[in-house]
Amino acid sequence: MKSKAVYYRGYNAFLNLCSKCDLAHELPTMSGLSQTLAISRTTVRSILAGVAKVGIIKKSGSAYRLTRRPRDDDFFPDVQTLSTSATVERQFLEWILEGNVQAGELLTTTELARRFDTSTTTIREHLPHLQHLGLLERRPNSAWLFKGVTSAFANEIYEVREMFELRAMQSLLVLDESSPPWKRIYDLRKEHMKVLRNADKLYHHFAELDERLHRTIHETSQNRFIVDFYDVISMLFHYNYRWDPIVEKHRANVALKEHILYIDAIISRDMAKIESALRSHLNTSRENLVRTIERREQAIL
Repeated sequence: MKSKAVYYRGYNAFLNLCSKCDLAHELPTMSGLSQTLAISRTTVRSILAGVAKVGIIKKSGSAYRLTRRPRDDDFFPDVQTLSTSATVERQFLEWILEGNVQAGELLTTTELARRFDTSTTTIREHLPHLQHLGLLERRPNSAWLFKGVTSAFANEIYEVREMFELRAMQSLLVLDESSPPWKRIYDLRKEHMKVLRNADKLYHHFAELDERLHRTIHETSQNRFIVDFYDVISMLFHYNYRWDPIVEKHRANVALKEHILYIDAIISRDMAKIESALRSHLNTSRENLVRTIERREQAIL
């Protein structure tokens, strides 16, 4: 599972790299790709063979050249790029955000491994990541204290989200409009307008649109820390919008309009407009999340 996930992630990262190149462009050497993609030369060799097989690149002498731009259907789905550890981490985040554990509770490695049907080794691998995020605190005897998703946590993580998304935006803006990320941006605007026109019935589609829009932006960074961070953000978003179905409908309608303004700013390639639209949208999202957290805390008391 782990080796396949590494291959899939490397494959997608290589396609993103190809999206930035001109046709007939000579691609970096195998050693260069190994360093850029942070994978082994053996994996690079397998990726080059796979990409050449579908006609995106072609070997010319000792080098590879781009013969066509990658399309959306050339990429592996996100779920296939997740390692076992990352999958467990996502399941764990869903579990705690659904209210199955309260702040102050102690969790053991053995208990979590049994709950998520995985090994204690996998649990030990991913829990330190959540510790760095401030959700867990290590305790003696393989125990962890769940510190809870608090208002302070939400405010802090949204500050980081803004920094990361603006950094990823710089990578998006240098891409040609014929590249797959830009095609997705234009397609997403059409889908947003369709949902907005019939928001009373289709508002629940917003969660998927939000995931696809922000992930498209984050993944253009080709920065593993930014991409991994988005998984946490995605879980928080679902927690925010699904806790109260009545509130969800209103929030989705507001967020749809904010998204369209944000997408239009992106299409304009005006960084001042982009920053303004993004900050406005994230501020609304952050305030909604804080209110959701506070309501849940009051419901528990």
